[in-house]
Amino acid sequence: MSTFNAATVLAGKSQSDSLGEALEVMDPAPAGVGVFEVEDGSDVWEVCGYFLDSPDDIDLALLSAAFDAKAFVVTEIPKQDWIAKVCRDLPPVEAGRFFVYGSHDTHKVPKARISLLIEAAMAFGTGHHGTTLGCLKSFDRLLSKGQIFENVLDLGCGTAVLAMAAALVAPQTVIASDIDPVAVEVAEANVVANNLEGRVLCVESIGFKNPILSKKAPFDLIFANILKGPLMDLAPDISLHLCSGGIAVLSGILVEQADEILLAYLAQNMRLTNREDLGEWTALTLIKE
Repeated sequence: MSTFNAATVLAGKSQSDSLGEALEVMDPAPAGVGVFEVEDGSDVWEVCGYFLDSPDDIDLALLSAAFDAKAFVVTEIPKQDWIAKVCRDLPPVEAGRFFVYGSHDTHKVPKARISLLIEAAMAFGTGHHGTTLGCLKSFDRLLSKGQIFENVLDLGCGTAVLAMAAALVAPQTVIASDIDPVAVEVAEANVVANNLEGRVLCVESIGFKNPILSKKAPFDLIFANILKGPLMDLAPDISLHLCSGGIAVLSGILVEQADEILLAYLAQNMRLTNREDLGEWTALTLIKE
């Protein structure tokens, strides 16, 4: 069974939003509607509807004429096993000593690497994104310099790939925390899949509010792969929960955001030791003075 995508372009955000709203009440109604600027600052917008049944050509023609848009282009999308496709399209990730793979690539796991199994279907952090990859590369660099970490926190852990990487080289239990209970469930499943029960403790926490984090502090390494806003807000708490000489590896940072975030951590008696840029993303490694 196929699905259908109907798309058009027109000028002006307000006009495009109105066309999107009109598209939503068609019969048959689309399963979803998107309104996107084709290129930043162009003021040319694409409006598209995703239909489970073939949309009515006459209705689409009337809508495009009413909103002064180009004629809708309807594309039939054949049914696919999207998870299988994602698995095929996501190769293993190599970050120094670390090798992150899905079960479809089990036969590719090298014996000389530290391997981590993360299924592509489990979101927020398979290792392919520049933010997670930057953290893994930064961590590998620290280990290559002879750094030893005994008390590690993965703050905003997602799949817990960073926590598990640390658990495979750290002597003590690593804490993996996330604000999202679904992320915690995914993290726990990944811990089991990698036979790391008892070595990674997954907890739900808003920042450092879970008492387990305070009890385990101070940490000698904190990963915080989140977003600019939370990273800025958490700068004092991250510094507070690090031991003297402790390391913070921060990511979820666009390159153009890095300087502003860095200033927030410099104000907390921290010093930049490395910056890892991967495409539009960056990872910052800082030490608490």
